[in-house]
Amino acid sequence: MTAPDSDSAPQRTSVAVIGGGSIGVAFAIVFARAGHAVRLNEPDAARRQSIAQILQARLDDLSGYGLLDEPAGAILSRIAIVASLSDAVADAAYVQECAPEQLALKQTLFAELDRLAPAGAVLASASSAITASAFAADLPGRARMLVVHPGNPPFLIPVAEVVPAPFTSEAAIAFTQDLLTGAGLTPVLVRKEVEGFVFNRLQGALLREAYCLVRDGVVSVEDVDRIVRDGLGLRWSVIGPFETVDLNTQGGIASHAQKMGPAYQRMGAERGQNDPWTPDLVEKVAAQRRTLLPLDRWAERVAWRDRRLMSLVRHRKTELEA
Repeated sequence: MTAPDSDSAPQRTSVAVIGGGSIGVAFAIVFARAGHAVRLNEPDAARRQSIAQILQARLDDLSGYGLLDEPAGAILSRIAIVASLSDAVADAAYVQECAPEQLALKQTLFAELDRLAPAGAVLASASSAITASAFAADLPGRARMLVVHPGNPPFLIPVAEVVPAPFTSEAAIAFTQDLLTGAGLTPVLVRKEVEGFVFNRLQGALLREAYCLVRDGVVSVEDVDRIVRDGLGLRWSVIGPFETVDLNTQGGIASHAQKMGPAYQRMGAERGQNDPWTPDLVEKVAAQRRTLLPLDRWAERVAWRDRRLMSLVRHRKTELEA
C-alpha cells in the first residue's frame, strides 16, 4: 500500500464517510465545509432518506450562529448520499468509518473497505474505544488503517484523536493529520494504543467517580452535573487539568503535587486504585509545564485565565437574559 504523501495531499479531495448516524452526518459536514467532495454511505433505506433533512437542519443552525463561511446550500451540494459501499469509496483519498461500536462489524467492514477502496486511500475508524489492532491487524492493507476518534459533534468540538496501530505507516498518519487540520479539526496524536484512547479514559475516570458518589449518597445526579458545568467544565473550557492546578497554586504544578498529591492518593485508594504521583512522574509533568509556561510568566497567565473566564461568564449572563 502506498499512502498519500502529506506534502502532496490535495487541498480538495474526495472523502467517503461510512455510516449515516450522528457521527457520520457530523463528519460529512466537517469535510464538506472544508470544500471536499463527500460521499456518505448509509445502507438503511429509511435512515438514508432522512439524512438530507438532518444535514440541512444542522447547516442552518451553524449558519444562524455565523459558523459557516458560505451558504449552507453550497456545503450541502458537496455531499452525496449513497447506498453502495463501493460507490462511496470508488475514488476516495480518505475513508472515515462511522459504524456502530461493534468489533465483529468493524472487522468485516474494514476487510471490505480494504478490498474496495483505492490502494492509496487512508482508512480511518471513528471508534470510541476499539483499537485498530483489534480490527485490522490481519488485513493486507493494514498500513493505511488507524483510528480517528472525534469529539461529538466534530463540527463544534474540534479535537480529534489520531490513534495509529504499530503497523500504521507514517505517511498515512501524516496525511490524516494534514487532512484533519485543513478541515478545521485539531488532531492529537495518541502515541500508544490503549482501549478508550485518551478522551474516553479521562471522561470515564470522571464518570466512574460520579457514579460512585451518587451510589454512596454523597451528591445527586443534578448536583454532579452542576459542579462540572459551572465549575470544572467552565474552567476546563479555557485550560486543561494540568494547567488548572499549575495556575491554582503558587509555585506551579510541583507545589500542587506536594500539597495535594497525598490527598489524591488516599482518594484513589478508596476506589482500589494505587497510582501515586511519584517524584519522577511529578518531575516529568512539571518539566513539560515549565517548558510551556516559565514561572516568571505565571502571574501573567493567571490574569489571562481570569479574563477568559470573565468573557465566558459575561456570555452566559447575556444568554440567560436574552
